[in-house]
Amino acid sequence: MAINAYGNNIATAGATSTASKQVTNKTTLKKDDFMKLLLVELQHQDPTQPMNSEKILSQTSQLAGLEASSNTNKALSSLSKSLSSSKEFSTIAAIGKTADIGSNTIAHTKGSTSKFEIYYPNDIKNGTVDVLDSNEKVVATLNISIDKSLGKKSSGVYPFTWNGVGSDGIVADSGIYHIKSNYTDTNGVAKTTQLGTYPIEAVRFAKGTSLLKLGSNYVPIEKIKEVY
Repeated sequence: MAINAYGNNIATAGATSTASKQVTNKTTLKKDDFMKLLLVELQHQDPTQPMNSEKILSQTSQLAGLEASSNTNKALSSLSKSLSSSKEFSTIAAIGKTADIGSNTIAHTKGSTSKFEIYYPNDIKNGTVDVLDSNEKVVATLNISIDKSLGKKSSGVYPFTWNGVGSDGIVADSGIYHIKSNYTDTNGVAKTTQLGTYPIEAVRFAKGTSLLKLGSNYVPIEKIKEVY
């Protein structure tokens, strides 16, 4: 328990201060307020000129409508939360499938090193990774490191690093570059893959948004262009 220099319980004082700052919003009237007004009106009516029964029925009808509207809003709010929860958990079924973010590009800054990941659905016997400019011209080629003891690299997501230097030894300018890979699988079949396509490994829910684990990153489901 924290005590200040005056011997007061700081936690209690803070709670009291917070409570004193809470002011009830009196700018709107709720159904209970209308009922109180009606009862007060009936209580103070002139006995010689009582309220018109049609007026009372009209006000009562309005109260019933207000009650129904309030219940409808509560039901819709509950339904919205239920649908939102159902939508989130339905994304769990996507685990194990492949997601495409619709782009195979990186934003490279001149003089820096760019890191990215590529998914290989098949075991690799040999292959390369090409960095291409906006005109699809190869700027640099990276070799895929193969495990010499196995003579292959198993399927999966692998990280790559490009130092920003082209095959001609010239430092590449800042810009958008495409990443593609050509490789041969262990059956000797030539295949291609590219940046932006990954298996969905997990789903995370954060602040009403579903995040899919693609490689080492979590990507909002809104950025996924296709799941197959």
